[in-house]
Amino acid sequence: MEDVSTKITIGHSPDPDDAFMFHALTEGSFDTQGRVYEHALVDIDTLNSHAENGDFEVSALSIHSFPNVSEKYALMNCGASMGEGYGPIVISNRKMSIEELRECVIAVPGKSTSSYLALLLAIGEVEAIEVPFDEILPKVVNGELDAGVIIHEGQLTWKAEGAELVIDLGLWWREETGLPLPLGGNIVRRDLGIELCESISSDIKKSIEYSLSNPDTALEFARKWGRGIDSETNEKFVRMYVNQRTIDYGEDGRKAVRMFLERGKEIGLVRADFDTDKIEFIGE
Repeated sequence: MEDVSTKITIGHSPDPDDAFMFHALTEGSFDTQGRVYEHALVDIDTLNSHAENGDFEVSALSIHSFPNVSEKYALMNCGASMGEGYGPIVISNRKMSIEELRECVIAVPGKSTSSYLALLLAIGEVEAIEVPFDEILPKVVNGELDAGVIIHEGQLTWKAEGAELVIDLGLWWREETGLPLPLGGNIVRRDLGIELCESISSDIKKSIEYSLSNPDTALEFARKWGRGIDSETNEKFVRMYVNQRTIDYGEDGRKAVRMFLERGKEIGLVRADFDTDKIEFIGE
């Protein structure tokens, strides 16, 4: 009888970059030495809530939410989603200044997300409402919403949909800090023990490397989660968020995580007692 401890559930978003990242694990493309992975596909705001409950052994998580779960989970050094001078964007259905934006009600894909923290760091306190991520773009375009923060493949399709760009939060962060914008990471539950945590991190790193080395089948698989995008847009989006940085945060990537959360503490969106110097990255 198989040891139940080898069954590992990974929670991740139903979007192309996560699908690409985990394709090799999904398909059993390499030997995981008895570790059996099951996948739970959930939007990022809901994943953040699941992590607070410790529901999954492994999960994608908004970096913004990591301090809330850091007693239960450790960050892995692989699996990062980082904006290299790009990232979530704020759109409207008309040309709009930052000053006008501050007077709007802004739709966000969850106040637990990194995009919400980045928004407030960039433009200050605003009135925001939570809207499912895949409803924001169409509702802004048709005028139901004044403005909204767009994540996932909407970062590439907004112009074709008829939206107007107000601010690119990843570009703002790069100009502000010179660093990539940390958006999402992978976490592993501490109660599994350090040895298993490191083995899981190694498996996920291998899965990312496998997909990057065998992109055709992984990209085709990823496109299923792209909500109607074409092959070119699918590949462009995946390459934005699955790359060398996803294999290893890098020294500047780890610095960016700490700085992002420190800035969050300064504006009261990250708990004041969280010590960013003590963040560990499993597999570093």
